[in-house]
Amino acid sequence: MTGPVPPRVRYSGRIRLPYLSAQALHYLLFALRAQQFRARRPMLGDGHRPVFGVAGHSVALTIDDGPHPEWTPRMLDLLDRHRVRATFFLIGARVAEHPELARRIRDAGHLIGNHSMSHPQPFAALPAARLRTEIEAAQRRISDAVGCAPRLFRAPGGNWSPTVLRTTADLGLLPVDWTVNPSDWRRPGVDRIVRRLSRSRAGHVLLCHDGGGDRSQTVAALETVLPRLLDRGLRFVVPGADR
Repeated sequence: MTGPVPPRVRYSGRIRLPYLSAQALHYLLFALRAQQFRARRPMLGDGHRPVFGVAGHSVALTIDDGPHPEWTPRMLDLLDRHRVRATFFLIGARVAEHPELARRIRDAGHLIGNHSMSHPQPFAALPAARLRTEIEAAQRRISDAVGCAPRLFRAPGGNWSPTVLRTTADLGLLPVDWTVNPSDWRRPGVDRIVRRLSRSRAGHVLLCHDGGGDRSQTVAALETVLPRLLDRGLRFVVPGADR
């Protein structure tokens, strides 16, 4: 990691923030993501640190909060047109409602990750037993739907803590964060989403959403952004592909 470390953050193999609440940690991580955005090569992560980057002249498109009966199919059609592979971090409860969409994501060649069973927030404030239940229940639900277990986990809201990371590691999952966040879930307008995503460069992990509300702006923005990034010679890969 390059650049100054935010106050009271130490990345020496593990996150150690014993005196900060989960919500304070949530906001402190914004500074770390900004730092990773500026870094020449964002961290590839390991069992104790989230993935913030990918190797090579590549980016990773990650899509959270689905599956959704309207927006997931439109997202899949868009990705197919541009021959882009993405990672979908799915919520277990929504997979239970739409298992056929989870299978469609798999059949289209995309990677499926675990995004908890019910997306509670702030995630890091949950008791350790509840954290584990949220992750394990989603693993089972996704595995039942698609026939294989996810190997990646993203904490709801990117809300990491030492307990979340230990639980993730105990379950054999790789924690994945992001470096480029257009806040598309807020529906800030297509132009703003396009501008933010277009700043992506080699090594970055992009965050978008296909669930949790109207995602028409996200789909419209990606129609512009995907060919733009491809024209710059960037390849789309999945996080942790170098392992």
